Amino acid sequence: MSTDAPTPRRITVNCPTCQGPALFAPENRWRPFCSERCRMIDLGAWANDEYVVPGQPVEADDDIPPEGMRH
Repeated sequence: MSTDAPTPRRITVNCPTCQGPALFAPENRWRPFCSERCRMIDLGAWANDEYVVPGQPVEADDDIPPEGMRH
């Protein structure tokens, strides 16, 4: 009977930014990215509205006049 603990499975995924290997485990603080650099590139893309959901544009609430001011 072996007393050795089972070796945890190491899962590697493709980094969403650079497509390089990224360890998908708690010890990779940037997961699912491979590095802070790739994480920040992705965050910047979100901030610049580079990711959008296809569909019809929707008016923002602040573009709609209050009830009493509509024509």
